[in-house]
Amino acid sequence: MQRAPRLILFPLTAGVSTEGHLIIGGCDSVELAAEFGTPLYVFDEVTLRQKCAEFRREFGGRGLETTVIYACKAFINRALAAMLKEEGLGLDVVSAGELGIARAAGFPMERVYFHGNNKSAEELRLAVSLGVGRIVVDNFHELGMLAGLAEEGYTPSILLRLSPAVDPHTHKYMATGIIDTKFGFPLASAEKAVAEAISARHLKLVGLHFHIGSLIFETEPYREAIRVVLDFAAEMKAKHGLELGELGVGGGFAIQYTVDLPAPPVAAYAAAIVDSVVARCRGAGLAPPRLVIEPGRAIVGQAGVALYTAGAVKDIPGVRRYISVDGGMADNIRPALYGSKYEALVANRVLEPGSDRVTIAGRFCESGDILVRDVDLPPVSAGDIIAIPDCGAYCIPMASNYNASLKPAIVIVSDGKARLIRRRETLEDLVRSDATGGA
Repeated sequence: MQRAPRLILFPLTAGVSTEGHLIIGGCDSVELAAEFGTPLYVFDEVTLRQKCAEFRREFGGRGLETTVIYACKAFINRALAAMLKEEGLGLDVVSAGELGIARAAGFPMERVYFHGNNKSAEELRLAVSLGVGRIVVDNFHELGMLAGLAEEGYTPSILLRLSPAVDPHTHKYMATGIIDTKFGFPLASAEKAVAEAISARHLKLVGLHFHIGSLIFETEPYREAIRVVLDFAAEMKAKHGLELGELGVGGGFAIQYTVDLPAPPVAAYAAAIVDSVVARCRGAGLAPPRLVIEPGRAIVGQAGVALYTAGAVKDIPGVRRYISVDGGMADNIRPALYGSKYEALVANRVLEPGSDRVTIAGRFCESGDILVRDVDLPPVSAGDIIAIPDCGAYCIPMASNYNASLKPAIVIVSDGKARLIRRRETLEDLVRSDATGGA
């Protein structure tokens, strides 16, 4: 099985068959498209498990006790939750829905961290009743609600989310630790939050948390945020007796979406974060806390590949050639929302040279429905299978039924076998929630 240069962006098991077809997890992608239809999202089990192991190894092997929790917002369902349980990770959930998926998968609740900037009273009651491991409190409204909900005999363990006012140098929609953000306690009011949390009878403040953003290609913003938060922790220890048992540093670790923009290896993030925590604690007179990290995209992103079938080809002489596919912004809104860039391959002719510069367009009624702009592919005809890598994160969770489209099927592949983990939606699914009452 051969390996083409662009396959560096695909799952770790990706290769090319003697017929020139893209192989993932030992499965022929063209055969997968024929069996399950397109659009189809294919996840490679080997890549998923190896990424989990890499984060445990790199962060856990540097002398600082570390808990790795997976950020479910990247993508979660019962099959993935079961795999993450087997790999020893925890879960970062942000809604009753994500918490419900974890529960349905039999995930240990003590390994669940509940985040979110506007948790409802019902969600907090559910979290308390299930005994989730940590509730990450985002604001004074939530702090007051949770203190009132916590019953005698059960004391929820909480972290306070801070906004350290650090610019992570990413897309403005992905920056969550700057001063002008909806997330977390600003440092100006964080001392009050610490004092209230410590004095609450039925809450146990075990640590602090921050998350500065997503798709961060630099390690320096993590170092700066750690400095700010640990200096604050030292001040709170002196003033209020805060014992920092845990420090959550969020996630945001980048992956490589295009051949010309590599991301730092996990080891680089681990070295920068762990070394900074240890050094700053030593300088501030703090005992090193348990480190909590929240990778999502960096575990699941490269593992996922989207398969589409090409349809209409439109040539605008001297301007552009459009290749339209049977999916688009309804199953992957990232290019339209963030201006995200992807690469692509013709899955049934991987080794043929890219002689045509084309733009891959979706089928939905928006001019912004473009999946990949200006990519070099061999001549594409209707019926060819287009494979787009790095689609494991934030595509499926943000999918919609725009134009009354049906959400795609999802399979996991391993050792030449494909397992369906979500069937394609049907028209019956689409109309099931409709009310039929008259005016």
